[in-house]
Amino acid sequence: MRTSTRGRVQGVGYRWFAQDAAAAHAVTGWVRNRRDGTVEAELHGADADVQAVLDALKQGPAGAQVDEVTVTDVPAASPGGFEIRATN
Repeated sequence: MRTSTRGRVQGVGYRWFAQDAAAAHAVTGWVRNRRDGTVEAELHGADADVQAVLDALKQGPAGAQVDEVTVTDVPAASPGGFEIRATN
């Protein structure tokens, strides 16, 4: 699944928060800032684990204000880790 998160989500440690949540639930994928001020992530794993990470992303870290998380289904990627990618 791919997510797009809007709100005050850049400059508050949101990507590292996402990486920690993914690691805690054995979810693979990536996260990156976008030039439009949103944060985009792709999550792959067991449904319950992905949902747990999604629930965390909806809350965000201290200092963040999550206004909206949009979810889109995407084909499953090959297994790997979870990485923070460069701004797109």
